Amino acid sequence: MSGGEVAGILVAVFWAILVSFLAVALVRLAQTLRATTKLVADVTERAVPLLADASEAVRSAQTQIDRVDAIASDVQEVTSNASALSTTVASTFGGPLVKVAAFGYGVRRALSRGDAAPGAPRDSRRTVIVGRTLPAEGRASRTKRKRD
Repeated sequence: MSGGEVAGILVAVFWAILVSFLAVALVRLAQTLRATTKLVADVTERAVPLLADASEAVRSAQTQIDRVDAIASDVQEVTSNASALSTTVASTFGGPLVKVAAFGYGVRRALSRGDAAPGAPRDSRRTVIVGRTLPAEGRASRTKRKRD
């Protein structure tokens, strides 16, 4: 065998080894692609129901938000109505009630002064000394003496 034939055999052996490695790599790549395809199919099979459930949850949440919004607007309307009602009641009954109270106070004061002489100042306190009641004038002169 000549050198060219040996070189040709060596190139053919290396070429066969290279083709074998490439064939093994292609077989493994094909297995990986099959596993990836199966994984994607499984994910798709499980994701579709999950997406449907998520979509239903979002719709339900939107419905609840719409209800809460309606309730909040109703509460706001009730609050403004209650505020207007309290303002109306205060303005309607507030002034007359103050006048009635002032009138009642005046009547009580007038009735409590009913037994005194007209125009005379009334001192409702009296001094009791051993079973005797002193008139208010006598007491006033005594308090003046004590103060001096």
